[in-house]
Amino acid sequence: MLALLLIKRILKQKSANERKGVMRIAIPSETDRGLSSVRSGHFGHAPYFTIVTYADDGTIQGVESVKNVDHDQNGCGGVIEYVLGLGVDGILTVGMGMPPLMRFTQGGVTVYAETETPLVGDVARKFAAGRVARMSPDAACRH
Repeated sequence: MLALLLIKRILKQKSANERKGVMRIAIPSETDRGLSSVRSGHFGHAPYFTIVTYADDGTIQGVESVKNVDHDQNGCGGVIEYVLGLGVDGILTVGMGMPPLMRFTQGGVTVYAETETPLVGDVARKFAAGRVARMSPDAACRH
């Protein structure tokens, strides 16, 4: 329920021309298999991002896999800028450090954390059902 309320709140903040009634969430993934992919435990080193598009009623409207930029070449900052450029409203991750959390937040991307669900499709449905919370700064990795 919380995710659905957040989806509706974000959609209200966006103009109809910008979002056309959808919310896009990036999920760090190990493969390009969409909802069948295994989630990546480290967003910066994830080989792919699965972008899940939700309708304003919370249903999954679309799924696409995009290859991540090379973390070793671009650094964490390059990965963050890449994700910000994807036009997503949120990122649903296992975890991340405080600097990326702050950069995403400042860039208008909400960070959600969920540490128990291994498959992208399962966590995407869990998000739609309102069973995923925003990431607290206290939960940021300290590495």
